[in-house]
Amino acid sequence: MSTVPTGVTAAAPAGEPAGTPARLGAGTAARLGRGALAVLVLLCGITLLLGFANKDRCTGPEFDTWGRSQPDFDERKYADVCYSDIQYLWIGRDVDRHVFPYVHGKISATGELSGGTVEYPVLTGLLIWAGALFVHTDAGFLLASALIMAPFGLLTAWLLGRLSRWRALLWAVSPPLVMYAFHNWELPVVACAVAAVYVVHRGWGARGVDRPLVQRATLSAVLLGLGFAFKLYPAIFVLPLMLYVLTGGRGGRELPAGKTRDISGMVRVALVAMGTAIAVNLPFAIAGREGWLASFVFQGQRKADITANSIWFWALRPDSDPQNLTVHEYIGVMSPVLVFASFAVACVIGWLRFQREGTYPWIAVSAAMLCGFLLLHKVHSPQYTLWLVPMFVLLNLRWGWIAAYCVADLAMGIGIFLWFAQIAARQPSGIYEGFAAQAVMIGVWGRAALLVGLFVAFLSAKDTVDEPLLPAAPART
Repeated sequence: MSTVPTGVTAAAPAGEPAGTPARLGAGTAARLGRGALAVLVLLCGITLLLGFANKDRCTGPEFDTWGRSQPDFDERKYADVCYSDIQYLWIGRDVDRHVFPYVHGKISATGELSGGTVEYPVLTGLLIWAGALFVHTDAGFLLASALIMAPFGLLTAWLLGRLSRWRALLWAVSPPLVMYAFHNWELPVVACAVAAVYVVHRGWGARGVDRPLVQRATLSAVLLGLGFAFKLYPAIFVLPLMLYVLTGGRGGRELPAGKTRDISGMVRVALVAMGTAIAVNLPFAIAGREGWLASFVFQGQRKADITANSIWFWALRPDSDPQNLTVHEYIGVMSPVLVFASFAVACVIGWLRFQREGTYPWIAVSAAMLCGFLLLHKVHSPQYTLWLVPMFVLLNLRWGWIAAYCVADLAMGIGIFLWFAQIAARQPSGIYEGFAAQAVMIGVWGRAALLVGLFVAFLSAKDTVDEPLLPAAPART
Protein backbone atom coordinates (compact mmCIF):
# COMPACT_ATOMS: atom_id res chain seq x y z
CA MET A 1 0.00 0.00 0.00
CA SER A 2 1.33 3.47 -0.91
CA THR A 3 1.30 6.16 1.71
CA VAL A 4 2.43 9.76 1.75
CA PRO A 5 3.41 11.72 4.86
CA THR A 6 0.75 14.15 6.03
CA GLY A 7 1.09 17.61 4.47
CA VAL A 8 3.36 16.45 1.65
CA THR A 9 2.17 16.56 -1.95
CA ALA A 10 2.18 13.22 -3.71
CA ALA A 11 4.46 12.50 -6.61
CA ALA A 12 3.02 11.73 -10.02
CA PRO A 13 2.14 8.09 -10.50
CA ALA A 14 4.53 6.07 -12.61
CA GLY A 15 3.93 6.49 -16.31
CA GLU A 16 2.26 9.91 -15.96
CA PRO A 17 3.95 13.18 -17.00
CA ALA A 18 5.95 14.87 -14.31
CA GLY A 19 3.52 17.75 -14.53
CA THR A 20 0.40 16.21 -13.04
CA PRO A 21 -1.28 18.94 -11.00
CA ALA A 22 -1.09 16.82 -7.83
CA ARG A 23 2.52 17.95 -7.55
CA LEU A 24 1.80 21.67 -7.83
CA GLY A 25 0.90 22.34 -4.23
CA ALA A 26 -2.44 23.87 -5.21
CA GLY A 27 -4.33 23.56 -1.94
CA THR A 28 -7.80 24.95 -1.29
CA ALA A 29 -7.70 25.83 2.41
CA ALA A 30 -7.31 29.55 1.87
CA ARG A 31 -9.93 29.91 -0.85
CA LEU A 32 -13.15 31.80 -0.27
CA GLY A 33 -16.28 29.83 0.52
CA ARG A 34 -19.63 30.32 -1.14
CA GLY A 35 -20.83 32.79 1.47
CA ALA A 36 -17.74 34.97 1.15
CA LEU A 37 -17.97 34.89 -2.65
CA ALA A 38 -21.63 35.89 -2.41
CA VAL A 39 -20.68 38.89 -0.25
CA LEU A 40 -17.96 39.84 -2.73
CA VAL A 41 -20.36 39.68 -5.67
CA LEU A 42 -23.00 41.62 -3.72
CA LEU A 43 -20.50 44.39 -2.99
CA CYS A 44 -19.59 44.47 -6.65
CA GLY A 45 -23.28 44.77 -7.50
CA ILE A 46 -23.61 47.78 -5.21
CA THR A 47 -20.58 49.36 -6.87
CA LEU A 48 -22.10 48.77 -10.29
CA LEU A 49 -25.34 50.40 -9.15
CA LEU A 50 -23.36 53.44 -8.05
CA GLY A 51 -21.61 53.45 -11.41
CA PHE A 52 -24.92 53.39 -13.25
CA ALA A 53 -26.38 56.13 -11.06
CA ASN A 54 -23.34 58.29 -11.81
CA LYS A 55 -23.85 58.01 -15.59
CA ASP A 56 -27.64 58.17 -15.38
CA ARG A 57 -27.36 61.73 -14.04
CA CYS A 58 -26.84 62.81 -17.65
CA THR A 59 -30.11 61.32 -18.93
CA GLY A 60 -33.49 63.06 -19.35
CA PRO A 61 -35.67 64.39 -17.96
CA GLU A 62 -36.92 65.25 -21.47
CA PHE A 63 -35.99 63.88 -24.88
CA ASP A 64 -35.94 65.38 -28.35
CA THR A 65 -37.15 63.85 -31.61
CA TRP A 66 -34.07 61.62 -31.85
CA GLY A 67 -34.31 60.40 -28.27
CA ARG A 68 -31.46 62.60 -27.06
CA SER A 69 -31.67 63.81 -23.45
CA GLN A 70 -32.73 67.39 -22.91
CA PRO A 71 -32.27 70.09 -21.85
CA ASP A 72 -28.60 71.08 -22.12
CA PHE A 73 -27.15 67.61 -22.66
CA ASP A 74 -24.07 69.02 -24.40
CA GLU A 75 -23.25 71.13 -21.35
CA ARG A 76 -24.23 68.65 -18.64
CA LYS A 77 -22.24 65.72 -19.97
CA TYR A 78 -18.98 67.51 -19.17
CA ALA A 79 -19.84 69.97 -16.41
CA ASP A 80 -21.60 67.31 -14.30
CA VAL A 81 -18.88 64.70 -15.00
CA CYS A 82 -21.47 62.13 -16.07
CA TYR A 83 -20.43 61.64 -19.69
CA SER A 84 -20.50 58.11 -21.14
CA ASP A 85 -19.69 56.90 -24.62
CA ILE A 86 -22.75 54.66 -24.39
CA GLN A 87 -25.19 57.53 -24.09
CA TYR A 88 -23.25 59.77 -26.48
CA LEU A 89 -23.09 57.19 -29.31
CA TRP A 90 -26.86 56.71 -29.30
CA ILE A 91 -26.80 59.18 -32.20
CA GLY A 92 -24.26 59.23 -35.00
CA ARG A 93 -23.64 55.52 -35.71
CA ASP A 94 -27.23 54.54 -36.67
CA VAL A 95 -27.55 52.91 -33.24
CA ASP A 96 -30.82 54.75 -32.66
CA ARG A 97 -32.14 53.34 -35.95
CA HIS A 98 -31.46 49.75 -34.82
CA VAL A 99 -29.31 49.01 -37.86
CA PHE A 100 -27.54 45.65 -37.65
CA PRO A 101 -23.82 46.41 -37.27
CA TYR A 102 -21.21 46.38 -40.04
CA VAL A 103 -23.14 44.60 -42.79
CA HIS A 104 -24.25 47.80 -44.56
CA GLY A 105 -21.65 50.09 -43.04
CA LYS A 106 -18.86 52.20 -44.46
CA ILE A 107 -16.42 54.97 -43.65
CA SER A 108 -16.33 58.26 -45.53
CA ALA A 109 -13.27 60.04 -46.90
CA THR A 110 -13.39 62.30 -43.83
CA GLY A 111 -13.46 59.34 -41.42
CA GLU A 112 -17.19 59.37 -40.59
CA LEU A 113 -18.79 55.97 -39.87
CA SER A 114 -22.29 55.16 -41.08
CA GLY A 115 -24.63 52.32 -41.95
CA GLY A 116 -24.31 50.53 -38.61
CA THR A 117 -20.53 50.39 -38.39
CA VAL A 118 -19.09 51.31 -35.01
CA GLU A 119 -15.45 51.85 -34.10
CA TYR A 120 -15.22 48.67 -32.05
CA PRO A 121 -14.67 44.97 -32.83
CA VAL A 122 -17.62 42.85 -33.82
CA LEU A 123 -18.74 41.40 -30.47
CA THR A 124 -18.89 44.87 -28.96
CA GLY A 125 -20.84 45.96 -32.04
CA LEU A 126 -23.34 43.19 -31.33
CA LEU A 127 -23.64 44.33 -27.70
CA ILE A 128 -24.31 47.87 -28.85
CA TRP A 129 -26.97 46.69 -31.29
CA ALA A 130 -28.61 44.46 -28.65
CA GLY A 131 -28.67 47.28 -26.10
CA ALA A 132 -30.47 49.57 -28.53
CA LEU A 133 -32.87 47.02 -29.96
CA PHE A 134 -35.94 47.67 -27.80
CA VAL A 135 -35.37 51.25 -26.66
CA HIS A 136 -35.96 54.66 -28.19
CA THR A 137 -33.97 57.10 -26.06
CA ASP A 138 -30.38 57.46 -24.94
CA ALA A 139 -31.55 56.85 -21.36
CA GLY A 140 -33.12 53.55 -22.35
CA PHE A 141 -29.96 52.64 -24.26
CA LEU A 142 -27.77 53.34 -21.23
CA LEU A 143 -30.03 51.26 -18.97
CA ALA A 144 -30.31 48.33 -21.38
CA SER A 145 -26.56 48.35 -22.01
CA ALA A 146 -25.90 48.40 -18.26
CA LEU A 147 -28.22 45.43 -17.73
CA ILE A 148 -26.42 43.48 -20.46
CA MET A 149 -22.94 44.26 -19.14
CA ALA A 150 -23.46 44.11 -15.37
CA PRO A 151 -23.35 40.27 -15.25
CA PHE A 152 -19.86 40.41 -16.79
CA GLY A 153 -18.72 42.74 -14.00
CA LEU A 154 -20.19 40.41 -11.38
CA LEU A 155 -18.61 37.38 -13.04
CA THR A 156 -15.24 39.14 -12.96
CA ALA A 157 -15.62 39.71 -9.21
CA TRP A 158 -16.48 36.04 -8.67
CA LEU A 159 -13.55 34.81 -10.76
CA LEU A 160 -11.10 37.14 -9.02
CA GLY A 161 -12.45 36.02 -5.65
CA ARG A 162 -11.86 32.40 -6.59
CA LEU A 163 -8.37 33.25 -7.79
CA SER A 164 -7.10 35.78 -5.24
CA ARG A 165 -9.58 35.73 -2.35
CA TRP A 166 -10.39 39.06 -0.62
CA ARG A 167 -7.87 40.89 -2.73
CA ALA A 168 -10.68 40.85 -5.31
CA LEU A 169 -12.19 43.77 -3.38
CA LEU A 170 -9.76 45.89 -5.39
CA TRP A 171 -12.10 45.19 -8.30
CA ALA A 172 -15.42 44.86 -6.54
CA VAL A 173 -15.41 48.20 -4.70
CA SER A 174 -12.88 50.17 -6.71
CA PRO A 175 -13.39 53.84 -7.69
CA PRO A 176 -12.58 53.01 -11.35
CA LEU A 177 -15.52 50.60 -11.42
CA VAL A 178 -17.83 53.40 -10.28
CA MET A 179 -16.42 55.80 -12.82
CA TYR A 180 -16.06 53.56 -15.87
CA ALA A 181 -18.27 50.46 -15.55
CA PHE A 182 -20.78 52.02 -17.91
CA HIS A 183 -18.58 54.60 -19.56
CA ASN A 184 -17.94 52.31 -22.52
CA TRP A 185 -18.28 48.58 -23.24
CA GLU A 186 -15.32 47.29 -21.16
CA LEU A 187 -16.88 44.81 -18.74
CA PRO A 188 -17.27 41.90 -21.20
CA VAL A 189 -13.69 42.09 -22.42
CA VAL A 190 -12.32 42.31 -18.88
CA ALA A 191 -14.36 39.24 -17.98
CA CYS A 192 -12.81 37.36 -20.93
CA ALA A 193 -9.28 38.31 -19.86
CA VAL A 194 -9.83 37.29 -16.23
CA ALA A 195 -11.60 34.08 -17.24
CA ALA A 196 -8.59 33.22 -19.41
CA VAL A 197 -6.38 33.38 -16.31
CA TYR A 198 -8.93 31.45 -14.28
CA VAL A 199 -9.12 28.40 -16.55
CA VAL A 200 -5.32 28.11 -16.66
CA HIS A 201 -4.96 28.14 -12.87
CA ARG A 202 -8.25 26.60 -11.71
CA GLY A 203 -9.54 24.62 -14.68
CA TRP A 204 -13.26 23.93 -14.85
CA GLY A 205 -15.79 21.25 -14.03
CA ALA A 206 -15.25 18.36 -11.66
CA ARG A 207 -11.65 17.82 -12.76
CA GLY A 208 -10.67 21.45 -12.32
CA VAL A 209 -6.93 21.99 -12.44
CA ASP A 210 -6.39 18.24 -12.83
CA ARG A 211 -6.96 18.74 -16.54
CA PRO A 212 -3.72 18.82 -18.59
CA LEU A 213 -2.11 22.22 -18.97
CA VAL A 214 -2.49 22.21 -22.76
CA GLN A 215 -6.20 21.58 -22.41
CA ARG A 216 -6.60 24.43 -19.92
CA ALA A 217 -4.45 26.76 -22.00
CA THR A 218 -6.48 25.92 -25.11
CA LEU A 219 -9.69 27.12 -23.50
CA SER A 220 -7.80 30.16 -22.23
CA ALA A 221 -6.74 30.87 -25.83
CA VAL A 222 -10.39 30.67 -26.92
CA LEU A 223 -11.31 33.23 -24.27
CA LEU A 224 -8.47 35.54 -25.32
CA GLY A 225 -9.62 35.22 -28.93
CA LEU A 226 -13.14 36.16 -27.87
CA GLY A 227 -11.67 39.07 -25.91
CA PHE A 228 -9.99 40.27 -29.09
CA ALA A 229 -13.43 40.32 -30.72
CA PHE A 230 -14.73 42.57 -27.92
CA LYS A 231 -11.72 44.90 -27.61
CA LEU A 232 -8.29 44.10 -28.99
CA TYR A 233 -6.13 44.10 -25.86
CA PRO A 234 -6.52 40.47 -24.62
CA ALA A 235 -4.68 39.34 -27.75
CA ILE A 236 -1.43 40.59 -26.23
CA PHE A 237 -1.72 37.98 -23.45
CA VAL A 238 -1.50 35.12 -25.94
CA LEU A 239 2.29 35.34 -26.28
CA PRO A 240 3.02 35.05 -22.52
CA LEU A 241 0.55 32.17 -22.33
CA MET A 242 2.38 30.44 -25.20
CA LEU A 243 5.67 30.77 -23.32
CA TYR A 244 4.04 29.44 -20.13
CA VAL A 245 2.90 26.34 -22.03
CA LEU A 246 6.24 26.00 -23.82
CA THR A 247 8.04 25.82 -20.47
CA GLY A 248 5.61 23.39 -18.84
CA GLY A 249 3.69 25.66 -16.50
CA ARG A 250 4.58 25.89 -12.83
CA GLY A 251 8.08 24.68 -12.22
CA GLY A 252 8.08 23.05 -15.65
CA ARG A 253 6.12 20.17 -14.11
CA GLU A 254 3.41 19.89 -16.75
CA LEU A 255 5.62 19.12 -19.71
CA PRO A 256 4.74 16.07 -21.82
CA ALA A 257 6.68 12.98 -20.78
CA GLY A 258 10.23 13.05 -22.07
CA LYS A 259 10.01 16.65 -23.30
CA THR A 260 12.02 19.66 -22.16
CA ARG A 261 9.85 22.10 -24.15
CA ASP A 262 6.23 21.78 -25.30
CA ILE A 263 6.51 23.32 -28.76
CA SER A 264 3.35 21.68 -30.08
CA GLY A 265 1.35 22.97 -27.10
CA MET A 266 2.67 26.48 -27.64
CA VAL A 267 1.72 26.40 -31.33
CA ARG A 268 -1.70 25.01 -30.45
CA VAL A 269 -2.39 27.95 -28.15
CA ALA A 270 -1.44 30.43 -30.88
CA LEU A 271 -3.54 28.72 -33.54
CA VAL A 272 -6.59 28.38 -31.30
CA ALA A 273 -6.50 32.06 -30.27
CA MET A 274 -6.07 33.14 -33.87
CA GLY A 275 -8.72 30.72 -35.12
CA THR A 276 -11.24 31.94 -32.54
CA ALA A 277 -10.72 35.57 -33.51
CA ILE A 278 -11.03 34.71 -37.21
CA ALA A 279 -14.12 32.55 -36.69
CA VAL A 280 -15.94 35.37 -34.90
CA ASN A 281 -14.95 38.04 -37.43
CA LEU A 282 -15.34 36.02 -40.63
CA PRO A 283 -19.16 36.13 -40.90
CA PHE A 284 -19.10 39.93 -40.67
CA ALA A 285 -16.22 40.20 -43.13
CA ILE A 286 -18.16 38.06 -45.61
CA ALA A 287 -21.54 39.71 -45.10
CA GLY A 288 -20.22 43.27 -45.25
CA ARG A 289 -16.52 43.54 -45.89
CA GLU A 290 -16.51 47.34 -46.25
CA GLY A 291 -18.44 47.93 -43.06
CA TRP A 292 -16.41 45.38 -41.10
CA LEU A 293 -13.10 46.79 -42.32
CA ALA A 294 -14.25 50.36 -41.63
CA SER A 295 -13.98 49.84 -37.85
CA PHE A 296 -10.28 48.99 -38.18
CA VAL A 297 -9.68 51.83 -40.64
CA PHE A 298 -11.29 54.26 -38.21
CA GLN A 299 -8.96 53.26 -35.38
CA GLY A 300 -5.96 53.37 -37.68
CA GLN A 301 -6.81 56.88 -38.80
CA ARG A 302 -7.56 58.20 -35.31
CA LYS A 303 -5.19 60.96 -34.30
CA ALA A 304 -3.53 61.51 -30.94
CA ASP A 305 -5.62 64.64 -30.38
CA ILE A 306 -6.99 66.38 -27.31
CA THR A 307 -9.53 63.59 -26.76
CA ALA A 308 -6.91 60.81 -26.85
CA ASN A 309 -5.47 61.53 -23.37
CA SER A 310 -2.13 60.04 -24.39
CA ILE A 311 1.42 61.23 -23.80
CA TRP A 312 1.87 61.71 -27.54
CA PHE A 313 -0.47 64.68 -27.75
CA TRP A 314 1.00 66.42 -24.72
CA ALA A 315 4.66 65.57 -25.21
CA LEU A 316 4.68 66.97 -28.75
CA ARG A 317 2.68 70.15 -28.14
CA PRO A 318 2.16 72.39 -30.06
CA ASP A 319 3.23 70.29 -33.04
CA SER A 320 0.60 67.63 -32.24
CA ASP A 321 -2.18 69.85 -33.53
CA PRO A 322 -4.52 67.57 -35.55
CA GLN A 323 -3.82 69.57 -38.70
CA ASN A 324 -0.13 68.69 -38.57
CA LEU A 325 -0.32 65.51 -40.62
CA THR A 326 3.45 64.97 -40.61
CA VAL A 327 3.58 64.69 -36.82
CA HIS A 328 0.58 62.38 -36.70
CA GLU A 329 2.09 60.16 -39.36
CA TYR A 330 5.21 60.02 -37.20
CA ILE A 331 3.08 59.07 -34.17
CA GLY A 332 1.28 56.48 -36.26
CA VAL A 333 4.60 54.74 -36.88
CA MET A 334 6.45 55.28 -33.62
CA SER A 335 3.59 54.37 -31.31
CA PRO A 336 3.17 50.75 -32.51
CA VAL A 337 6.93 50.30 -32.86
CA LEU A 338 7.49 51.29 -29.23
CA VAL A 339 4.48 49.30 -28.04
CA PHE A 340 5.85 46.13 -29.64
CA ALA A 341 9.32 46.91 -28.31
CA SER A 342 7.88 47.08 -24.79
CA PHE A 343 6.21 43.71 -25.39
CA ALA A 344 9.55 42.20 -26.40
CA VAL A 345 11.32 43.63 -23.35
CA ALA A 346 8.63 42.24 -21.03
CA CYS A 347 8.82 38.77 -22.58
CA VAL A 348 12.61 38.69 -22.40
CA ILE A 349 12.67 39.77 -18.76
CA GLY A 350 10.03 37.14 -18.07
CA TRP A 351 12.30 34.54 -19.68
CA LEU A 352 15.22 35.59 -17.48
CA ARG A 353 12.99 35.23 -14.46
CA PHE A 354 11.92 31.78 -15.68
CA GLN A 355 15.57 30.74 -15.83
CA ARG A 356 16.01 31.80 -12.19
CA GLU A 357 12.75 30.53 -10.76
CA GLY A 358 11.69 27.70 -13.05
CA THR A 359 8.22 29.11 -13.87
CA TYR A 360 7.49 31.51 -16.71
CA PRO A 361 5.58 34.42 -15.04
CA TRP A 362 2.92 34.78 -17.71
CA ILE A 363 0.52 36.87 -15.61
CA ALA A 364 3.29 39.29 -14.62
CA VAL A 365 4.51 39.57 -18.21
CA SER A 366 0.95 40.13 -19.44
CA ALA A 367 0.50 42.93 -16.91
CA ALA A 368 3.78 44.58 -17.96
CA MET A 369 2.81 44.33 -21.63
CA LEU A 370 -0.50 45.99 -20.79
CA CYS A 371 1.41 48.84 -19.12
CA GLY A 372 3.51 49.24 -22.26
CA PHE A 373 0.37 49.43 -24.37
CA LEU A 374 -1.38 51.94 -22.11
CA LEU A 375 1.70 54.15 -21.94
CA LEU A 376 2.73 54.13 -25.60
CA HIS A 377 -0.47 53.69 -27.59
CA LYS A 378 -1.67 56.87 -29.27
CA VAL A 379 -5.03 56.66 -27.46
CA HIS A 380 -5.44 56.25 -23.70
CA SER A 381 -9.15 56.51 -22.96
CA PRO A 382 -10.07 56.86 -19.26
CA GLN A 383 -11.96 53.56 -19.10
CA TYR A 384 -8.83 51.61 -19.99
CA THR A 385 -8.09 51.67 -16.27
CA LEU A 386 -10.59 48.81 -15.95
CA TRP A 387 -8.17 46.68 -17.97
CA LEU A 388 -5.45 47.25 -15.38
CA VAL A 389 -7.41 46.82 -12.14
CA PRO A 390 -7.57 42.97 -12.32
CA MET A 391 -3.77 42.95 -12.56
CA PHE A 392 -3.68 44.75 -9.19
CA VAL A 393 -5.66 41.78 -7.86
CA LEU A 394 -3.73 38.99 -9.58
CA LEU A 395 -0.23 40.26 -8.67
CA ASN A 396 1.15 41.05 -5.25
CA LEU A 397 2.10 44.71 -5.61
CA ARG A 398 2.88 47.18 -2.87
CA TRP A 399 -0.27 49.09 -1.95
CA GLY A 400 1.41 52.42 -2.69
CA TRP A 401 1.46 51.65 -6.42
CA ILE A 402 -2.26 50.93 -6.43
CA ALA A 403 -3.23 53.98 -4.36
CA ALA A 404 -1.07 56.29 -6.44
CA TYR A 405 -2.52 55.02 -9.70
CA CYS A 406 -6.07 55.46 -8.41
CA VAL A 407 -5.30 59.06 -7.44
CA ALA A 408 -3.81 59.84 -10.85
CA ASP A 409 -6.75 58.13 -12.52
CA LEU A 410 -9.28 60.14 -10.50
CA ALA A 411 -7.47 63.33 -11.45
CA MET A 412 -7.76 62.39 -15.12
CA GLY A 413 -11.26 60.93 -14.97
CA ILE A 414 -12.72 64.02 -13.31
CA GLY A 415 -10.36 66.71 -14.57
CA ILE A 416 -10.70 65.90 -18.27
CA PHE A 417 -14.46 66.49 -18.32
CA LEU A 418 -14.34 69.63 -16.20
CA TRP A 419 -11.66 70.90 -18.56
CA PHE A 420 -13.75 70.07 -21.63
CA ALA A 421 -16.64 71.94 -20.00
CA GLN A 422 -14.48 75.04 -19.57
CA ILE A 423 -13.30 74.85 -23.17
CA ALA A 424 -16.87 74.42 -24.47
CA ALA A 425 -18.03 77.40 -22.39
CA ARG A 426 -15.04 79.44 -23.65
CA GLN A 427 -13.84 80.03 -20.12
CA PRO A 428 -10.15 80.46 -19.20
CA SER A 429 -8.78 76.91 -19.36
CA GLY A 430 -4.99 77.17 -19.39
CA ILE A 431 -2.70 75.29 -17.09
CA TYR A 432 -2.22 78.40 -14.96
CA GLU A 433 -5.89 79.34 -14.97
CA GLY A 434 -7.66 76.63 -13.04
CA PHE A 435 -7.71 73.25 -11.35
CA ALA A 436 -9.22 71.30 -14.26
CA ALA A 437 -6.26 71.70 -16.62
CA GLN A 438 -3.86 71.03 -13.76
CA ALA A 439 -5.77 67.83 -12.89
CA VAL A 440 -5.46 66.70 -16.50
CA MET A 441 -1.70 67.21 -16.36
CA ILE A 442 -1.52 65.26 -13.09
CA GLY A 443 -3.55 62.52 -14.73
CA VAL A 444 -1.57 62.34 -17.97
CA TRP A 445 1.94 62.54 -16.54
CA GLY A 446 1.12 60.88 -13.23
CA ARG A 447 -0.29 57.85 -15.02
CA ALA A 448 2.64 57.84 -17.45
CA ALA A 449 5.25 57.82 -14.67
CA LEU A 450 3.32 55.18 -12.74
CA LEU A 451 2.98 52.96 -15.81
CA VAL A 452 6.75 53.02 -16.24
CA GLY A 453 7.16 52.05 -12.58
CA LEU A 454 4.43 49.43 -12.78
CA PHE A 455 6.07 47.90 -15.83
CA VAL A 456 9.10 47.16 -13.67
CA ALA A 457 7.14 46.30 -10.53
CA PHE A 458 4.86 43.83 -12.31
CA LEU A 459 7.81 41.96 -13.80
CA SER A 460 9.20 41.22 -10.35
CA ALA A 461 5.87 40.63 -8.59
CA LYS A 462 4.63 37.24 -7.43
CA ASP A 463 1.12 36.28 -8.45
CA THR A 464 -1.67 35.88 -5.89
CA VAL A 465 -3.21 32.98 -7.77
CA ASP A 466 -1.03 29.99 -6.90
CA GLU A 467 0.12 28.76 -3.53
CA PRO A 468 3.85 28.17 -3.01
CA LEU A 469 5.17 25.35 -5.13
CA LEU A 470 5.89 22.27 -3.05
CA PRO A 471 8.65 19.83 -4.01
CA ALA A 472 7.49 16.43 -5.13
CA ALA A 473 7.82 13.80 -2.44
CA PRO A 474 9.07 10.31 -3.31
CA ALA A 475 6.36 7.70 -3.23
CA ARG A 476 6.61 5.17 -0.41
CA THR A 477 5.81 1.51 -0.69
